[in-house]
Amino acid sequence: SRGFKALKIWMSLKEHGREKYAKMIAQNNRQAEYLADLVNQHPDLELTAPVSMSITCFRMKKEGWDEDQLRRLNREILLRLQEEGIASPSSTILHGKYTLRVANVNQRTRMEDMDLLISEVVRIGRSIHTI
Repeated sequence: SRGFKALKIWMSLKEHGREKYAKMIAQNNRQAEYLADLVNQHPDLELTAPVSMSITCFRMKKEGWDEDQLRRLNREILLRLQEEGIASPSSTILHGKYTLRVANVNQRTRMEDMDLLISEVVRIGRSIHTI
């Protein structure tokens, strides 16, 4: 008479097996590391935390802009990414810095999606001259 809350998880594990889930999680972790590498290679971006499993935190920076301007810039980038349907990262504050937070937990994500995300963050960010 009580619901079996874990039934969906249990059935999925029985159907697909632990190995398949382990491979998907490992794939997402590799993609997060790949995204961090892309961020580290771009002079307009900065990684704001070490990659932790499938989470990558970064932001766009502009020389001469103060923290308040960078917060507004990155918030605007986040909103435009979402409004344009490009990606749906979230945000957080790390060490007082407004940060884009990508938590990759989708088995359909491809490395090309990470390339697109970075190119769009840079495109949008470069189009914003004052804020």
